[in-house]
Amino acid sequence: MPELPEVETVRGGLAPVLEGHRLARVEARRPDLRFPLPPNFVQVLTGSTVTRLARRAKYLLASLDREDTLVMHLGMSGRFEIAQPRHEGPEGVERPGEFHYAPDPDPKHAHIVFTTEAGARITYYDPRRFGYMALVNSATLHLHPWFAGLGPEPLSEDFSPERLRGAFKGRKQGPKTLLLDQRIVAGLGNIYVCEALNRARISPFKAAGGISRPRLDALVAEIRAVLIEAIAAGGSTLRDFAQTDGALGYFQHRFRVYDREGEPCFNDPCDGVIARKVQAGRSTFYCPVCQK
Repeated sequence: MPELPEVETVRGGLAPVLEGHRLARVEARRPDLRFPLPPNFVQVLTGSTVTRLARRAKYLLASLDREDTLVMHLGMSGRFEIAQPRHEGPEGVERPGEFHYAPDPDPKHAHIVFTTEAGARITYYDPRRFGYMALVNSATLHLHPWFAGLGPEPLSEDFSPERLRGAFKGRKQGPKTLLLDQRIVAGLGNIYVCEALNRARISPFKAAGGISRPRLDALVAEIRAVLIEAIAAGGSTLRDFAQTDGALGYFQHRFRVYDREGEPCFNDPCDGVIARKVQAGRSTFYCPVCQK
């Protein structure tokens, strides 16, 4: 499932063609995704202007000039493709960046199409249909069940070593389990938690309440660093994720532990070999030598 860097990459790709633009036409080619679309989905969106496109945890939030916010979640295989007006380029599609491109999506999986007054066409594809969209009242968005219990954004000032120490205090669970809890910190997933713990040289299994203050300081710094690097690289492509121009993320080529079982640890000095262990139904990759 796309994690914070992938969703932030998609937000950055959509913002230029959605923020400040009026939706001239909206097509819902099926009545549902993972959940049924609101019955007034097309009517509310058609003619509205997207005033701001933001991200909260793994959600995209398109604030409208009406009373609602369009909430979008990519699920496991959701992706957007942007087609620009012909005058924007020789083929009508902008593909910035030096990336390899994903195969063209199958038209039968094009479920939602937004067309702006400026002529941009934004198509949402989702072969597995685990993604979803909803219209939520903007004034009470923070009270919605999807958002009410979310923790701080890991790249915000609210996510501090002090806050993490408070969340870990007295806890016997490992730090990986707790960092995946969206109530403690929002948007983190399996990949980037494994990466950050390795960089901070902290065991995924050690009781979180026993981690020293200096090591928690380092962990917060590494979480931020790995997310910033991943966003700059366009996220990680494992199966279905692609950017809005079709480009595949590149951060998977910088993994230090994730999906590297049996390979040498990159931490220096360390002669360990990356191991894999199933933890709460998910693969945890770590170095048993330097992650204590």
